[in-house]
Amino acid sequence: MTEIALLLEHRPGRLHDSTGGLLTLGRHLADAAGTSLTAWLPGVADEAAAAGIRHHVDRLVLLRSDALSGLDSAVLVDALARTVSARAPRLLMMSHTPAAMDVAPVLAMRCGIPLVGDCVALRWRDDGLHADRQVYGGKALEKLSLKPAATWLATIRPGSGDATPAEGEPATIETCDLSAPGDVRGRRLLGHRAVGGADIDIGEADFIVAVGRGVGKAERVADVQKFADAIGATLACSRPVADKGWLAKTRQVGTSGRSVRPRVYLAMGISGAYQHVAGMSGADTIIAVNTDASAPIFDVASVGIVADMFEIMPALQRELTST
Repeated sequence: MTEIALLLEHRPGRLHDSTGGLLTLGRHLADAAGTSLTAWLPGVADEAAAAGIRHHVDRLVLLRSDALSGLDSAVLVDALARTVSARAPRLLMMSHTPAAMDVAPVLAMRCGIPLVGDCVALRWRDDGLHADRQVYGGKALEKLSLKPAATWLATIRPGSGDATPAEGEPATIETCDLSAPGDVRGRRLLGHRAVGGADIDIGEADFIVAVGRGVGKAERVADVQKFADAIGATLACSRPVADKGWLAKTRQVGTSGRSVRPRVYLAMGISGAYQHVAGMSGADTIIAVNTDASAPIFDVASVGIVADMFEIMPALQRELTST
């Protein structure tokens, strides 16, 4: 069966926040190749998690098995290997999440298919599939030409693309009941533990205020939080702030944190190391505030303000809340 397939990561009733960008890229590649787009959802007991994507794909395949309910990666690889063998997709894509990093290399080896990981772009050329990857912490872009294959496997960096409105007819839903897996001994999944509690997901924010080392001390982070709340923004940070424990790791933007694509990104006291810029350069508008006129952040900023962040915040708040 010729198709482009997307493995969609989920917890019961909720798809991973990278799903929108993955669906958009999948549709673009499927249309360019003149083939269909199929979404695979493993371990889904009902269609609750699939309701929001039925207009984005041509087919929706629910991979059902009691053994998949725990989302153990060894069991999932076994189920996916059998599905790849049966359906033979031209390309299988998944988001480059910790779970995917656990599954993709083993699946590629099991199926004997080439894998390209952590891609920021994929495209078809006359000679096959090409991929872009950021290397050296985002300082350089690596362009790859994949060797010919019947099936390719690729993981896509979250935040590399935007979700687009659905326009298609509702997808055909197929159910694939998988028998008990083979021998997958080696480890046993005991459960999942949420990290960060109810902390805000910065990946979904349209307006972000990010604070860096220029905040000076932990007590001043609260002042920036009040400013962000007043202008309707989500507070994020660079790595030094997260490393010091002034904000939760879930708020960190960059190659070792989250990639974000807000409409507006306001960088306060952030120098602009390439590791940080790699995680926020996709923002529509970047506003940088820094006392150092030569800070690298100004090289990527749409608007730059050379000033002390705490002196400029009241003026920014007045301007942004006056309408």
